[in-house]
Formats: sequence, structure tokens, C-alpha cells
Amino acid sequence: MTPLPDNRRTFLKHSLLASAGVCLSPLASHSAPATLPKVALGIDMLVRDQFRALKGKRIGLLTHPAGVNRFGTSSIDVLRKSPLVNLVALFGPEHGIYGNEKANIPVADKIDPRTRLPVFSLYGKYRRPTREMLAKIDIMVIDLQDIGARSYTYVSCMRYVMEEAFKYRKEIVVLDRPNPLGGLKIDGPPLEKEWMSYVGGFQVPYVHGMTIGELATMAKNKPGVLEVSDSIRRRGKLKVIRMSGWSRRMMWNSTGLKWVPTSPAIPDLSAVLGYPMTGLGAQLGRFSHGYGTQLPFRLIQFPQKSPELISKTLSSRRIPGLAFPIVPLTVKGKPHRATYVQVTNWNTLRPTELSLHMMAIACDWNESNPFAATTDSLRGLFNKHVGDSRVIDHLVRNGSRIPISSLLADWARYCQQFKKDSAKYQLYRT
Repeated sequence: MTPLPDNRRTFLKHSLLASAGVCLSPLASHSAPATLPKVALGIDMLVRDQFRALKGKRIGLLTHPAGVNRFGTSSIDVLRKSPLVNLVALFGPEHGIYGNEKANIPVADKIDPRTRLPVFSLYGKYRRPTREMLAKIDIMVIDLQDIGARSYTYVSCMRYVMEEAFKYRKEIVVLDRPNPLGGLKIDGPPLEKEWMSYVGGFQVPYVHGMTIGELATMAKNKPGVLEVSDSIRRRGKLKVIRMSGWSRRMMWNSTGLKWVPTSPAIPDLSAVLGYPMTGLGAQLGRFSHGYGTQLPFRLIQFPQKSPELISKTLSSRRIPGLAFPIVPLTVKGKPHRATYVQVTNWNTLRPTELSLHMMAIACDWNESNPFAATTDSLRGLFNKHVGDSRVIDHLVRNGSRIPISSLLADWARYCQQFKKDSAKYQLYRT
């Protein structure tokens, strides 16, 4: 696959990456489209259908800043300004409805000063909507942009909302959106049931290849996904408003849509691609992945190790689809250099493989095995993200000799089976 060109205005400001010849990702960003985007989102199709699914009902909306139509208008405003919709409450996930709340910090309920609507936080005192919250609405509309990686909390938020809504006989309407990584790439470890949490609400591969509407469809129709009785699940009402013009082959750069940051850590499409490659748990071994720089999840650093050594060590492992050039950039106003994760072939890339190699290297580069010395709390958090507890067990016992090839082979078989099993919940063709 020939790497797509960089959008330097978006990604390369304050850096010299262009002179290094770096390609950011096969998810090249776009500025606002000059022509109509190829993809009509769920919110666009809802409008096209004159809000038929919502008429005569009191509507709650769970959304965030990336919940926009294909022209960039917030779904809050689309619903609020329509005389056909009775929008009575807003619900906010992690980071809040405007994306200005910090990660891992509880968010309080409030009255939105812009719309004067009540905003119920689902990342504060409660992670689930209460009976009192749901009593104010008839239908919960969910419009959340996911990034295609399991440990992103928005899909977990959706699952919790579905469970509570079904219990109290409230209908769910999901406005579907693209998986920015496309619908074909499936990769990574399974999530053991013991480690399900708010950073892992679905037992799917780490890179799952499903849209948020398809995940909701699976939750509604597959026994055991939702933590409610089968009778509650079956009587629950779910409607997914499908997109028009999206196919499984389409990564974000093919949609014609402008990317809106889904959270402070994912400001652009470069970070979307980097998240499953470097965010799987290698930080426990003291690697950092560029969070806080202009290239989050794409810059690999390790204390007292030069970019040259990091690049040489990773390159020697011959990870398919990746290269590790050294790039100059600016950090806090000072010149800096770091090792960059460059995608050279998306088709051969297994995104989560890189993190396993980083974990193995960390065992050699630390004075003692960092995974063996970790606390039970950090070990649990690691497992919640990685999902497969064998990884840390191997790291503790074997250190840098962790059997990467064996784990990858097991994950590949699991992903192949998941691909077959999940086909019945797919809403779009290849």
C-alpha cells in the first residue's frame, strides 16, 4: 500500500516532520470538504427521514463534540432546532458533551448554558443513567464517534445505557458512524470476562472492525453481551439509523468527512491509528508514546535511551507494516528528536503487535522486570486494557522471552473466528 500524503497543516505544525519524509498514516486527514462527503451519517439519514423515528416522543441525546452531521453541525443543534423533535435532556460520556473535561476526572450534572437543557453526566457520580434520569425521556438517541479500538470508553457507555434503558422500557436509537479504521481490519487479543470494565465493555478483539451501530446490534441480539436477562434483552427496543455510502473497505480518508477530535488524547487521525499500536499497555514498562506532543501515540521514547537505539532495536524485530524513522520536532519550545511509528503497509500490519515488542524490550532495558514488580492494582489495569491475562503472566515469568509469535498466532485464530461470528451483525457490505 502506498502511504497517503500528510496533511501538514493539521499534523506537522511546530515540527520538522515533513523534512524527514514521514508519512503519518493511511488515515490522511482532510480539511472541510469542498464537495458533499461520500458518506451520509446516521444523523443525516435521520434528518432525511424527517425524524420519523423520534416523532411525538421526549428525546434524550447522548453525544460529544464529534457527534456532528456531515457538514460539521452538532447533533445537539440539529435536534434542538428542529420543530419535529422534542429534545428534553442531554447525556455526556467521558470528557463531557463538549469534550472539555479531563480524562479520568468525574463530571458533574449541570444545566447547559448554551441550550438551557439539563446535562446528565454518565462519567461522574453515575456511569449508568438512573431511573430518575430515564423517567424524563421516551427515547435515548446515541450519537458517539468511536475509534475502532476496544478500550475506548464510548462504546462501554453505550452498553451501560442500553442495559438501563431496556430495564426501564426506554427505546434506544443509535445514529451510526464510520469505524475510522474501516470494517476489515480485525486484530489483537480477546477480552477475558474477568477483565471486562469501563475500558473494555465488549468481548471483542482489540481492533474489532465494527461500527458503533453494529456493536449495538450485536448487544441487542446476542445472548450474554448485555448484563440483563434474556427476557429484558429481547423486549428491549433498538433502532440503528444506518449510514448511506459507507462500506467496510472505507477508512476515514475515503469518506470525505472532516475529523472532529473525539477526546483530548485523539485530536487527529494520526492518533486514531497510533492508539491500538502503542496504547495497549507498554507504558507499564516505562515506554512513552507521545501523549502531550503534537503526535500522540506515534512517538516512542524510553528514559535514557537514544532515538537511534530505539529505532535500531525496533527495526531489528522486522515488524510487518512498520518503520521507525527518527524525526525532529519541538517540545515545550525546544528542539527534540524522537522515534516515530510509521505505517508502511496497512494490509500487512497487525496494529497490536508493536506493543508486545515494546513490552519485551522493556524487560531488557529496565534494571529489573517492571511487570514482575508491579502492584496488583496496576496489574489489574493492565489486564483490563490488554484483555488476555497470559500476556502479563508470560512477562512476569519469562521477561523479554515472552512468546510473541505464539500469542499472535492465538490472537489471529481468535480474530478469524470473531470475523465469522460477527458477520451476522454487520450492517454494511465490503
